[in-house]
Amino acid sequence: MVKLLLLVGFIVVLGTQANEYLDFNVTEIDRIEELEFGFSKYSSNLNPLFVGLTLIRGADSGAVCLDGTLPGYHLHRGHGSGANSWLIQLEGGGWCNNVRTCVYRKKTRRGSSNYMEKELQFTGILSDKAQENPDFFNWNRVKLRYCDGASFSGDGQNEAAQLQFRGERIWRAAIDDLKANGMRYADQALLSGCSAGGLAAILRCDEFRNLFPGSTKVKCLSDAGLFLDTADVSGGRTIRNLYNGIVEFQSVKDNLPRMCTNHLDPTSCFFPENLISQMKTPLFIVNAAYDTWQIQSSIAPTSADPSGFWHDCRLNHEKCTAGQMRFLQGFRDQMLRVVKGFSMSRQNGLFINSCFAHCQTERQDTWFADDSPVIRKKAVAIAVGDWYFDRAEVKLVDCPYPCDKSCHNMVFR
Repeated sequence: MVKLLLLVGFIVVLGTQANEYLDFNVTEIDRIEELEFGFSKYSSNLNPLFVGLTLIRGADSGAVCLDGTLPGYHLHRGHGSGANSWLIQLEGGGWCNNVRTCVYRKKTRRGSSNYMEKELQFTGILSDKAQENPDFFNWNRVKLRYCDGASFSGDGQNEAAQLQFRGERIWRAAIDDLKANGMRYADQALLSGCSAGGLAAILRCDEFRNLFPGSTKVKCLSDAGLFLDTADVSGGRTIRNLYNGIVEFQSVKDNLPRMCTNHLDPTSCFFPENLISQMKTPLFIVNAAYDTWQIQSSIAPTSADPSGFWHDCRLNHEKCTAGQMRFLQGFRDQMLRVVKGFSMSRQNGLFINSCFAHCQTERQDTWFADDSPVIRKKAVAIAVGDWYFDRAEVKLVDCPYPCDKSCHNMVFR
């Protein structure tokens, strides 16, 4: 009951802050992602699985969080038929693109292991119960914590502000640690991630494939990581400006896939749409066609809406005008154009539902439950499993809003 009251109070606080624009301050990103995962943290599961934090002793290689503390991960060992199978989940949580936002971030769990939870509940794709996670429940399942602010891709520092941009080194140190803990013997592996972690899963996918011998079955999964290079409601380029700041400030350029940077500028190569069709490793994309984070922080941020015309629509899709819905339908159309070439490859998979959501693989209610969102009667968990194990070709695209009645739409107050 105490946890429930805390959660209710937390949501109320989030609601009161919803109209504040923080220039991509980490608090704004947390507002959506915490609400997204909050219900999973305190689920009705009578026997929840909490997994402890392991710090990575790789500081000698410079693998540190923004504030210089050690990075970490949570590992729950597999068993039985999954003893040699590995699922790596890259944590999300936005980005920081300048001194102010990165200094703020380093005083949170998104920038320092000093503030990370010592235990995390594993739900959804990380659950250890077959009835909640039918295909991956007995695998070795890892949650790699996110404390660099550049999707595990930066490599630089800002001495004046005492900031370390070591996402790429964190990635390498974590992989080396996990290989030493048995991942080198994997016969099956899946690299996944949500939000900024979903972007990281795309950026690191082919590199992950190359860690293993050809006999190992390796695929990647990006959940809510399909951030589009799109115009905001004022005609500006809010998210491109953000990404340009991240790439330059955190020295990301040299760690982006060369298949892209050999013909496009580095900022363009931080956008998944310029990567996914060139990837060699099989990739599955799970994304809401009306991604809540992108609506609030990329399409209609308060900085692009000084008159507040989009305020109510931004918080609750049911309050959007007909004109606003046409604009959001245009965003969905752009997403479908972006994945068109990608989806033509038999090795790739797709689940794009017409929901107002953000991240659906770690939440139990959206991953696999009695009332989970479905496309053609198939839940996300079944779609991903069918694709990974080659049981079926999976290219599921929902009809436009409001036809899908199975959505767990997010509403902010």
